[in-house]
Amino acid sequence: MIPSASRFIIGGGVVVYPTETVYGLGANALDEQAIMRVFLIKKRPLSMPISLAVSSLEMLRDVAEVRDEDMDILEDLLPGPISILLRKKSIVPDILTAGSSQVGIRFPDHESALRIIDKAGPITSTSANRTGQPAPVSVKEVSKEIEDRVELVVDGGRCKHCQPSTLLDLENRKIIRPGAGLDKALKAIK
Repeated sequence: MIPSASRFIIGGGVVVYPTETVYGLGANALDEQAIMRVFLIKKRPLSMPISLAVSSLEMLRDVAEVRDEDMDILEDLLPGPISILLRKKSIVPDILTAGSSQVGIRFPDHESALRIIDKAGPITSTSANRTGQPAPVSVKEVSKEIEDRVELVVDGGRCKHCQPSTLLDLENRKIIRPGAGLDKALKAIK
């Protein structure tokens, strides 16, 4: 299933994939058309940015500007249930970030997710639900309307944390959205 998921993503498709927080919608995070499909599937306004997921700190550095003083924090927090807001590099399409100069980055602590990203490159990281609906924490919670519009649903069991990630603005050292991993994120920026 992992090789198929990666192939679909590389080919411009969208898959549902597991993480340690919630199930996500994965598409090529550097392909504007694939990103647009994610917005349409989620019925998400284009003014609401979507994060991307990486499988290594090297891949993170390919898509975002990382200050030397932030590397220790990143190495302490990642992989894990925390999304990090960083200044994006020009390789990241503006549609993904809703025109913002920053991009949210996840480095999930989930073997299936990491194997997909390793093969497919950076992928979108947004919950596999319609905007405003609850995020699924198991395959059976993925709605039929989402399932019918993606190429594949990868079953990785029930999510460990069963809640969205904490969103940490690393540049400004502040929490934007509390969630899984909050205590660890707060400790890292103290």
